[in-house]
Amino acid sequence: MALTVQTNVSAMLALQNLNKTNLDLQATQNRINTGLKIAGAKDNSSVFAVAQSMRADIGALGSVKTSLDRAVSIGDVAIAAGEAISDLLIEMREKATAAMDASIDSFSRAAYDSDFKALINQIQVILQNADFDGANMLNGSISGGIAFLADADAARSVTLNTQDMSFSGTIITLSGTASLGTVTLAASAVSFVNASLDNVNAALARLGSDLKKMEAHRTFIGKLSDSLTAGVGNLVDADLAKESAQLTALQVKQQLGVQALSIANSEPQIILSLFGR
Repeated sequence: MALTVQTNVSAMLALQNLNKTNLDLQATQNRINTGLKIAGAKDNSSVFAVAQSMRADIGALGSVKTSLDRAVSIGDVAIAAGEAISDLLIEMREKATAAMDASIDSFSRAAYDSDFKALINQIQVILQNADFDGANMLNGSISGGIAFLADADAARSVTLNTQDMSFSGTIITLSGTASLGTVTLAASAVSFVNASLDNVNAALARLGSDLKKMEAHRTFIGKLSDSLTAGVGNLVDADLAKESAQLTALQVKQQLGVQALSIANSEPQIILSLFGR
């Protein structure tokens, strides 16, 4: 290689190699700082696009889980209220059966009737307060049921069906004005309470089945979201143990590159010795 002051090829090559090392070192430091081997589209456009699509699905599944959490809460409240109503109907049956005894005096009958009506009022209070986030599955304010999100595309849904337990309805057939004032009225009340109790228990079974379905789907959505999150991690997360070793190697390479450039820059000094300087 010719010795010249105008063009130092060795220095240019050393500088090119040093610049490349610095770029590699910067990329490694970015991976360590972010924990990602693919932080943007310029790192790997195709993998970044796939990861972004999966992140969108994970976000949508978060909304699905929120919807199912609400469904489970609404169902839990409805079941708790339904079970309380079932317990009260059992007490009402006891009062009505006792009132069928023709031998009791008017004072005792009035006491049974008062207790019976108090239980009716208590059921009505439960029905009106059995709501969560504005949704009441028992008082007839919602017809059919409530559909909740089932997938990330919002193309499918799962339904929590209502169970209308209003008085004089298809489940609680007993009238809200029922009385135990006479043996005949008490006998009629027993018949309606028995039917209502059977219907309420059947409605609770349906609610329980719907709620179990909601909980199972919520569990699946949680596992699916976790799997997608792990998949994104496999695509874009950096192996920090590997990056740590790479960082050490590049730092040594950078130091050697600086020394090589220094040596290359000193080559023109040889020319001075040729002229006796």
